[in-house]
Amino acid sequence: MQKEMVVLVNTKDEEIGMMEKMEAHQKGLLHRAFSIFVFNNQQHLLLQKRALNKYHSPGLWTNTCCSHPRPNENVLDAAHRRLQEEMGFDCTLTSQFSFIYKASFDNELIEHELDHVFFGHFQEFPKINTTEVADFRYVSIEEINEELKMSPNLYTEWFKICWQQVQAKINNI
Repeated sequence: MQKEMVVLVNTKDEEIGMMEKMEAHQKGLLHRAFSIFVFNNQQHLLLQKRALNKYHSPGLWTNTCCSHPRPNENVLDAAHRRLQEEMGFDCTLTSQFSFIYKASFDNELIEHELDHVFFGHFQEFPKINTTEVADFRYVSIEEINEELKMSPNLYTEWFKICWQQVQAKINNI
């Protein structure tokens, strides 16, 4: 089986190399990633619960889809690919912002990502890939804010880090 590679970048999102995904997470090296936030007509966010077999943050709620582009793959193309692979649908995606974060996990892995955030719109239910996604639900912004206040440990670190920026952009969708 071929090892999955990530694109190492500097803080300006300039490519500086490639590395096997697990090694990049063990060393905490900055790499390119993306996060997709898909909303329905009621401006409810489609959340996914990460599969229990994920190498970090298993069983936590997060945005609709997130991953890493492959070497020589455009970030937007990668976002469409993974949305289809994880959630079983595709939709128009618009770039909103990017951010850098670093988070350490109990299993000694470190996420250090330059994360490109995309918004999309979808009205139906996804056809989830159960090897990637344990569950899904559409949730109102108010409900998410309440859950983050009462039980932040139910959500991924990157979701909590960028959620305020996402809310600031929601009126533009």
